[in-house]
Amino acid sequence: MNANSSRLDAIDALRGFAIVSIMLLHNIEHFDFYFVPSGLPAWLMAVDKMIWDSLFFLFGGKSYAIFALLFGLTFYLQDHRREQRGEDFRARFAWRMVLLLGFGLFNSMFYHGDILSIYAVLGLALIPVARLRSGVVFTIAIFLLLQPHAWIEFFQALPAPDEKLADPASWAYFGRAEKYMAHGSAWDVWYGNLTNGKIGVILWSWENGRIFQIPGLFMLGMLAGRKSLFIPSDSHRLFWRKTLAIAVLAFIPLYLLKTWPEAWHIGAALRRPLLVIVTSWSNVAFMAVLVSGFTLLSYSGNWLGIFSPLGRMSLTSYVVQSIVGTSIYYGFGLGMYQYTGASFALAIGLVLALLQRQFSAWWLRRHKQGPLETLWHKATWIGAHSEAVPNIGANIPKNSL
Repeated sequence: MNANSSRLDAIDALRGFAIVSIMLLHNIEHFDFYFVPSGLPAWLMAVDKMIWDSLFFLFGGKSYAIFALLFGLTFYLQDHRREQRGEDFRARFAWRMVLLLGFGLFNSMFYHGDILSIYAVLGLALIPVARLRSGVVFTIAIFLLLQPHAWIEFFQALPAPDEKLADPASWAYFGRAEKYMAHGSAWDVWYGNLTNGKIGVILWSWENGRIFQIPGLFMLGMLAGRKSLFIPSDSHRLFWRKTLAIAVLAFIPLYLLKTWPEAWHIGAALRRPLLVIVTSWSNVAFMAVLVSGFTLLSYSGNWLGIFSPLGRMSLTSYVVQSIVGTSIYYGFGLGMYQYTGASFALAIGLVLALLQRQFSAWWLRRHKQGPLETLWHKATWIGAHSEAVPNIGANIPKNSL
């Protein structure tokens, strides 16, 4: 296996791993419809809690961060290839983000927690930094990951640290969403998600620092591409080992701080922005644990390639899981939110992930890309004389680097 092939296989597998973990989380959440069935035996409730806590420990706030990192990496692959040919990809990338916004809004009809539309808007932040020196890009990324707005809120709260805070604005929107998720028709859900739900998710992303974290991770992914960190080599293996060790050491105290904020003994007005900061850093640290650990495991063979078909069809997989999942759990469909705790929802998620993986493998034996990936690619290059180029979530041609 050559270096380029190894890099692409590792990227596809890592993206596929993220798709599976997102699928499992979305299922136990009933796709953002949080509901605990009544009348469950105590032992099952205990198992449900263990599954819920374990999956959120492993993947909550981390899976989407892996996607963000790989989003930036894929941008680099596309941009660098065009630059080598004397072309500027940035205008085409802006159009590509407009198309992604369209996919995201379609997906938002079914699942208001959609990340595609948010990535599409924030992805534009890569355009002005694409030609900057790596050191400058790294400085900007770290500034964003430090959560500057949360620090502003913290310092603003210093004069009155014990002031009682109102509930976050997003809560009201999510409260209204529960009604149409439980009892609304498909039209009620689609309209509600695109209006009420979308506003709630944007507010939630702002309140929890993701508006800063996501472009910061995009930029780190772009830098990983510049450094060719996913090409197997002894020096890169050492880099990932160091990253794993540093990430573990950083995660442990951050996780402890995040889990027991009452031990800080500070007022609520100070605690809320600090909790956003610490939670964000904790998630990034554990995301680094997952990425570095996964990459190091890929050095031991291609057995992680089981995830690759999902990674090559991540756009299709992500949208399909929203359509199928909400049809299973919401009231307009099977209404399974009423009967499934985390245990049964996890079983459903595992079956759906396996089916998606098998479908992706079957499809890719017959086509170069997934159906939505093909549509996105063709629309991206409409009016241009171009052969296939690296595509987010799609099969990247092995001779394209």
